[in-house]
Amino acid sequence: MIEFELTTEEEAMIAAAHKEAEELLRPIARYYDEHEHESPEDFIEQQWAQQRSGGGGMLSLGVGAALRIVETCWGDAGLMLVAPGSGLGGAAILMTGTQEQQQRFLKRFSEGEPKWGGMAMTESGCGSDTSAIQTTAVLDGDEWVLNGEKIFITGGQRAMDESDGLVVVWATVDKTAGRAGMKSFVVEAGTPGARIEKVENKLGIRASDTATLILDNCRIPYENILGSPEVRKVDSGQTAGFKRAMATFDATRPIIAAMALGVGRAALDFIKEALEKEGIQVRYGAPRHKLTAIERDIMDMEAGYKAAHMLMLRAVWMMGQFQPNSLEASMAKAKAGLVVTRITQKAVEMMGPLGYSRKYLLEKWMRDGKINDIFEGTGQINMLIVARRVLDYTRDQLK
Repeated sequence: MIEFELTTEEEAMIAAAHKEAEELLRPIARYYDEHEHESPEDFIEQQWAQQRSGGGGMLSLGVGAALRIVETCWGDAGLMLVAPGSGLGGAAILMTGTQEQQQRFLKRFSEGEPKWGGMAMTESGCGSDTSAIQTTAVLDGDEWVLNGEKIFITGGQRAMDESDGLVVVWATVDKTAGRAGMKSFVVEAGTPGARIEKVENKLGIRASDTATLILDNCRIPYENILGSPEVRKVDSGQTAGFKRAMATFDATRPIIAAMALGVGRAALDFIKEALEKEGIQVRYGAPRHKLTAIERDIMDMEAGYKAAHMLMLRAVWMMGQFQPNSLEASMAKAKAGLVVTRITQKAVEMMGPLGYSRKYLLEKWMRDGKINDIFEGTGQINMLIVARRVLDYTRDQLK
């Protein structure tokens, strides 16, 4: 049975996350949006102190963890991504690595070192088709030699510029093997041959850096290839590495959905409060044909939000139970990406010129929200995955 009930401890942590979002993140959100490449050192130090005292950097699964993300992103999604932790790199290690590797890499986050983890999948010629990656990994003695370029790495600059960060890099060990050649490797900060080439200037989540990583004869230990010996094999009949990559997305997509919901609820809370100040009440019990256009819009926004919220809860609950959730993860991600885009755009529209101005954070939330429809698999790709699962079509049958 699906159970969304929270423990007393989880409820307390969610309440604490909301308080922190309101008192710490909201007041500095505008500043770091307008100073994109300026690092919020005081915020980072505070978060790192919490991590070291309470193990906050360790990747958490389940409903309580997702709802904490919602609250934090209600405060600010960009700053949420700046907080020290294992991040997407931790998700990749958790879903792809052996128990020994999970212990070796992830336990360090719970102990306060390293500070950040990133994941490098996307390339200039390889976006949604992750099986077409061109970055190579060649075994040379007891080391892997990586060559290639990875782009749009969330938190990549911090993960690689610090002495205590890491990035999980997806590369191919044999281009002729197709998906079977796709493997994941841990590249730690300070590794010779790994450097940050540039940091993007972005539309939203501007407090978080998004980087390009160059791998130029980058040598890492053999043990830094993630997975069991079976996963490490190069065999045209085996696609274990590719499947592990997709399993990583099954873990991260519900988290992105939770981020989207935090931003969406911030906009929804704001517009409802603004309407109430003007004496406009939403008549929930009235027949729809008697409602004003604004009332119908608010109800549609709330209905979309609640639907996305339930899909997200289902996906993260299954993830926390270690149940296969590929369909549910893609449904949650696709729905939340659409919902946050619609809610934030409609909220800006309702406020008119004030919504478009920088007087309020509303226009920022519209910019921040859109990325949730794009990264970790675009909305279109996730809908394609849902269609394949529902219709029982293969990749070749439905493209």
